[in-house]
Amino acid sequence: MIIATLREVKDNENRVGLTPHGVKALVDAGHTVIVERQAGWGSGFPDSMYEEVGANLRDSAYDIVQRAELIVKIKEPVPAEYYWLDLFRGKTLFTYLHLSGVDPKLTDKLIENNITAIAYETVAKDGGLPLLAPMSQVAGVLACQYGAHYLQKKHGGVGVSLGHIDGADHALTLIMGAGFVGRTAAVTAGGMGGDVVLLDINPQAIERAKDEIHACLGPKLSRNVTVQVSNQKILEQWVKKADLLIGAVLIPGAKAPQVVSEKMIHSMKRGAVIVDVAIDQGGCIWGSQPTSHRHPIYDLDGKIYCCIPNMPGQVAHQSTQALTSATLPYILEIAEVGSTAALKKNQNLRKGLNAFGGKITYESVARDLKLERLYVPPEKLLSVGADTGRAQRSIRKTKLVQRKSVKRA
Repeated sequence: MIIATLREVKDNENRVGLTPHGVKALVDAGHTVIVERQAGWGSGFPDSMYEEVGANLRDSAYDIVQRAELIVKIKEPVPAEYYWLDLFRGKTLFTYLHLSGVDPKLTDKLIENNITAIAYETVAKDGGLPLLAPMSQVAGVLACQYGAHYLQKKHGGVGVSLGHIDGADHALTLIMGAGFVGRTAAVTAGGMGGDVVLLDINPQAIERAKDEIHACLGPKLSRNVTVQVSNQKILEQWVKKADLLIGAVLIPGAKAPQVVSEKMIHSMKRGAVIVDVAIDQGGCIWGSQPTSHRHPIYDLDGKIYCCIPNMPGQVAHQSTQALTSATLPYILEIAEVGSTAALKKNQNLRKGLNAFGGKITYESVARDLKLERLYVPPEKLLSVGADTGRAQRSIRKTKLVQRKSVKRA
């Protein structure tokens, strides 16, 4: 198979879809890999490293997409890239998509061009999201770093740090959502020594978070971290007190619910910082709008919002290594048998399928975009189970013939 990765064009997106290590594994397996020149530069992987492992380097994305059968990216194609989706008709795209939270025209392009679109963020295994988890961990750390930075007075913040200062009050970090992002953020903020509150509506998620935080921070630091099941009253009380509010609410593949209202934002202290990590899926906090690394913050009602969709792009070396380590087994499987056969065989990969054959194959995406008429379950489009059904009918037919033969004997 011909696999390609492109240079990302989203603002300050420095990650790349394949590391040289990943390219080597694909080349060793007998596949052709095309890499756009300078695609890995921002992640610390110069062109020479790709050439050494057998990549075919090319200058033009236009040329690459016409040749490639599978494109591996980091971020969803942005409007400046829509042109090549028209050249990529009937082929396979493997990347983060977040279709419920981005420009609906992207979904239109995928549908119009019959592109098989597999989203990292909805591939599921054993109740988890293995291709989302590495970047969720990075985002959890960065949410605290960005929050601490903008809490400084020079940015209009409250003027506090997230650390322990003798003789001074602790800053309060409130984290909504006890998934991978939320747990990592709680450990990061808790490790700095300040006060942390982690809320979730799922009791099982709360218990898991308590165990993980205690194991990571130990008894002394974990005492400053409060983990509890949330309701409207509890949320309102903590939002009002928070210096840093981190939104980490996730419904896989779906638009994030808005859990913090306008009234709650008005109740917060002036100079409080809001980092909405759920902005990829539309944001979970009132007033959240996507920002960029070039223009990372804005002021709304005296609160500082930081809502960067591609936050891990600023620690690109680690992010790219962690993500490629997780995606490579799936890429190898697709390359070996083709995307359709891989999707039929691997139900974990199939859960990542968002578009196929001109249809939407992820129900919440269709619902959020009001395109229910285009939704078809992936199993139906892929005829998963058809072979099994034929085999069972064949077995029944064989048994019937055998019984008739016995009777005749």
